[in-house]
Amino acid sequence: MEVAIRKMGNSQGVLIPKPILLQLGLQGTADLQVRDGVIEIRAVRRNPREGWADDARRLAQQGGDVLGGPALANADDDAWVW
Repeated sequence: MEVAIRKMGNSQGVLIPKPILLQLGLQGTADLQVRDGVIEIRAVRRNPREGWADDARRLAQQGGDVLGGPALANADDDAWVW
């Protein structure tokens, strides 16, 4: 896809079409690097478990930390020797 390089204040930039942003999951901030003469724009990598502990505490306080369905067991599970 050919795009125009535009003047943006004292800098220059390229507008990234919305479908591409959605496809890549880019939102808010991005990681921008130059490697081997190529500009790379990637989603910022965050810890995938960031905030899990806080969410678990919140769910527990709201009573939302119970199993959502019946216990997952088979009739002959007691017969297994481990």
